[in-house]
Amino acid sequence: MNGIKRLLSAVAAAAVFGGAAVSCEDGKTSEDSIAEITSETEPTTEAAADVSGQTIVWLADYDLNPANGGPRSTALSLFEDVYGANVKYEFTSPSEKYDRLSEMIISGEQVDMFPYEEGAFPNGALNEQYAPLDPYFDSMGMAEEGLWDGMTDVIEKFGYNGQHYVVPYALTDPQVIIYSRNIMSEQELEDPYQLYLDGKWDWNKFMELMEAFVAKAPEGEKRYGLCGSCGQALLQSTGHTVVNYNGTEFANNISDPAIEKAELFMQEIASKGLYRSDWENYYPTRHDTLFFAAGDWALGESNAMNPNSDIMAVPFPKAPDADKEYLCCNYDAKMLVRNSTKGAAVAAYIKCERIAAAQEEYKKAAKQAALAEIKTAGGKTKSFVTEEQYDVLQSLLDPSERTPLIDFGYGMGARMYGEGDYNYETSGVMNKLTQALLEGEPAADSWETLRDSCSGVIDEEVGRFNS
Repeated sequence: MNGIKRLLSAVAAAAVFGGAAVSCEDGKTSEDSIAEITSETEPTTEAAADVSGQTIVWLADYDLNPANGGPRSTALSLFEDVYGANVKYEFTSPSEKYDRLSEMIISGEQVDMFPYEEGAFPNGALNEQYAPLDPYFDSMGMAEEGLWDGMTDVIEKFGYNGQHYVVPYALTDPQVIIYSRNIMSEQELEDPYQLYLDGKWDWNKFMELMEAFVAKAPEGEKRYGLCGSCGQALLQSTGHTVVNYNGTEFANNISDPAIEKAELFMQEIASKGLYRSDWENYYPTRHDTLFFAAGDWALGESNAMNPNSDIMAVPFPKAPDADKEYLCCNYDAKMLVRNSTKGAAVAAYIKCERIAAAQEEYKKAAKQAALAEIKTAGGKTKSFVTEEQYDVLQSLLDPSERTPLIDFGYGMGARMYGEGDYNYETSGVMNKLTQALLEGEPAADSWETLRDSCSGVIDEEVGRFNS
């Protein structure tokens, strides 16, 4: 039994309360429905009052409180109405948030909760910016039957030196391939979604379809197979990471044959002229590119900008040698700031967010909200998601369907993961590995050149963390 499951077994006898509280995603449920549900399920145990009257300071570049008199999220509603606690927002700009966090910790200013993102961990733990959440597992309802089902293995993947600084309450932002089923039909190409359902959606089919689309171009028309951000997802489709972690030590894994195959696959896409590096916010309306690689955030606008194209999304194709289906995604989590005296309150807020993601009534409410069209002030449709698309995306975010991958290389500081003003020479190792060969960077004329230029930096950063 792994570390977190042993801890949950110990906590079970002392669970705070049995899943009575409820919540939902930010802005997805009306105040009336929140009040109706919470009035039926409001916990009456002593633990619900443990954080009553407390205020946690949330340092971020976005507010958890509603703006301009808008409705509260259910998570916030429960935190305020059931627990009797509240959130105070402390603004910081995206570029300055880590510096501001350190300043507040050093000066003794109150700061309790901070957003998790890929670059935040484990670097923030090494820099003593975060505290482990293990002492507050009972306040998060970890032992409550069913509440954290499906997430314990994901949480354990974030285990660091025997503790858990990151406790994701949901998977989010899956990386997907967006395409037009109309174009597939018109070009007499196989539908990627059907290939996915049939278990045939892999790198080989991906390449075959791109090459066929380009080959079918009328004379004088330039076509591409792919645009968008795809390097990280292709790497992670192998199931292998650039930096390995065994629970006590990090290791440089850049020479793994699976990593090499992914890099060579990206190089092959580039060498065949299939990749177009122009940035897009949605599926290209000129329809000269077969696939658009992006996070699911791009799907709604892709639909609106291509209203007659029957837009669809599928996960990234499986690496042919991978042992299972892997998912490149983000993780919804909140960090407990070092020296905070409000650990139980932060844990209670995290529990509210987990209930939002896990309980069926709120999942239904979230779906209903997601299917609503977003319109401009002039009434024009700006974004929408179909029910079929929504269901596909949710299936990808089920850890029992696809295995999310965590590469700690992204969280080991700017030398490993930093854009460097989008300059190859100054960007981080992980950025180079996901972009250089795909975009034909002259300084990385082969996989061997790229690997050798990155390996030394990885060794140095791995050594820094291991020491």
